[in-house]
Amino acid sequence: MQLFSIYRHDCEEFVRDNNFVMSGSVLKFAKLSNKAYPPMKGSEYAAGYDLRSAYKYIIPAHGKELVKTDLQIEVPFGTYGRIAPRSGLAWKNHIDVGAGVIDADYRGNVGVVLFNHSNEDFEVVPGDRIAQLICEKITYPKIEEVDTLTDTSRGAEGFGSTGMK
Repeated sequence: MQLFSIYRHDCEEFVRDNNFVMSGSVLKFAKLSNKAYPPMKGSEYAAGYDLRSAYKYIIPAHGKELVKTDLQIEVPFGTYGRIAPRSGLAWKNHIDVGAGVIDADYRGNVGVVLFNHSNEDFEVVPGDRIAQLICEKITYPKIEEVDTLTDTSRGAEGFGSTGMK
């Protein structure tokens, strides 16, 4: 039984083990202006690549802003990009990220929706680390309409139905 297979996609070589891309993956980016900062990891094993603001913004208290990075991103084959909050911004400044997906076929300017949950306006200046980009594996299942779904012990119960403890 073969555990590993090698395949090619867009002139790049990948090693696959049970559908997990192990090596050869490349996260490509292009700067749309000289105001853009390259995605960078904060440490060797950080899950995400820090994304930085290309411009100055004031996010009003309890408001939101679309913060542009002036980057185009091409995620590795078999992944999508998830834009996630930075823990320090969330904990110290009440800044959260919303609507954070980069599809494999998107080639526009990556913008990050920032929500300010504090009572104070929040200033973002060029170069501030505003979010992190995490490349997550994705599958594209076929879609099938059925008359009924498989029964489960949980059924339609949701929103706290399994309790707190």
